[in-house]
Amino acid sequence: MEKAVIHIQQLNKFFGTEHVLTDINASFSGGNIYGIIGRNGSGKTVLFKCICGLMPYTSGSISVNGKTVGKEIDIPENIGAIIESPGFLNNYDAYTNLKFLARLNGKAGPEEIHQALEETGLSSTGKKKVKKFSMGMRQRLGIAQAIMEAPDILILDEPMNGLDNQGVKDIRKLLLKMKEKGTLILLASHNREDIVCLCNEVYEMDAGILTRIGKEI
Repeated sequence: MEKAVIHIQQLNKFFGTEHVLTDINASFSGGNIYGIIGRNGSGKTVLFKCICGLMPYTSGSISVNGKTVGKEIDIPENIGAIIESPGFLNNYDAYTNLKFLARLNGKAGPEEIHQALEETGLSSTGKKKVKKFSMGMRQRLGIAQAIMEAPDILILDEPMNGLDNQGVKDIRKLLLKMKEKGTLILLASHNREDIVCLCNEVYEMDAGILTRIGKEI
C-alpha cells in the first residue's frame, strides 16, 4: 500500500463564526494526481493554503511526510504551489524572476531554472519583461516557479487559467510526466476534461465539506 504523503484528520477552519472547512479527512499518496472540484468559495483554496502552511487551521491536523503542519513544521518542505494569481516583478524577465525566487531556498540553480522554463514553453521569451506577458504566459511562469525545485508535492489551484489550447496540452503532458516520476499532485480545476484526463481520484468540495467521489464525475 502506498504511504500517505499528506494526511488530514478532522480538519476545521473558522473565519470568525463562518465554518469554512468542516471535519475534513483525507490521505494523499505520491505518484498520483488528485482532483478537487467545487464552486468558487467552497473552501478549496483555503484547504490548499492550510496544507502549505500559509494559513493556520482551527482544529484537527495536517501532516506532510510525517510532520504536523503548524506544530512540528511551519512550512512543509519540497512543495511547489500555485494558489491564486502568481505575483512577479513586472520589470524583469522570466529567468530573472525565477532566479530571485530560487535564492530563497537555494535549491534551484541556472540549469533547473532553464529546464523549468523549457518545460513550460517559456524558453524563447528571452529578455521580454513580465509586464508584457499575456495572462497565459504569466500562468506558465507560475507553473515554472512551482516546478523548478523538483518538488515531491505539487499543489495547483486552477493551473490552466488563461492558457490557450496548446498551453493546456503542454501543461497536462508536464503533470503526467511528473506523476510518473512519483510526484503527488493536488489539482483544483473547473475544467471537467482536466479532471478526467489527469486524475486518479476525484474529490468534491461543497460548503467546506470534502467528499471522495471516485474517478467518474
